[in-house]
Amino acid sequence: MSGPTASRPSWRWLLTYVKTPRGFRAIFGEDMRASLSVVCILASFSSVAIAGPKEEALAVLDEWTKAFAASDVDAIVKLNAPDALFMGTGSQTVVTDPAAIRKYFEGALLTRKPRAAPISSSEVMVLSDTAVVIAGLNNSTGVLDGKPFSNPGRVTFVIAKRGSDWKIVHFHRSAMPQ
Repeated sequence: MSGPTASRPSWRWLLTYVKTPRGFRAIFGEDMRASLSVVCILASFSSVAIAGPKEEALAVLDEWTKAFAASDVDAIVKLNAPDALFMGTGSQTVVTDPAAIRKYFEGALLTRKPRAAPISSSEVMVLSDTAVVIAGLNNSTGVLDGKPFSNPGRVTFVIAKRGSDWKIVHFHRSAMPQ
């Protein structure tokens, strides 16, 4: 008996049929190498992990932390949206201009190398598929006039999807109260 029957599920029949050279050629064609290549490519797409908003925002935070440690002002400015709201530890006003964010980090990073600002603890709140808040504690360190310093603080990032990119749309850092 060939073909599916009421007593034999059709998928079993198909698997049995595919195992034969004739069945394989009937399904995948004469050029088996090309067919197998297509199958392998399609299988690889099915295993690709797609990051969600939390993972995307944490990736931006990781880039920011690395750029800060490298004193890479250009990279930090690029991570911010053009209309980002910014309040650094030394800010006396809300900064709303990329040039002013650049000026802030040029003063903070380029004169106090080496720098670091690792996040020691944080909480992540996904607001939507396009907006995430990260609040945490960090310790900004560096060297000023040959002397190392440490400035523990509280930090908040709001990271939002703008077009196809995730950008910092709000940043606030304040010193830890004594």
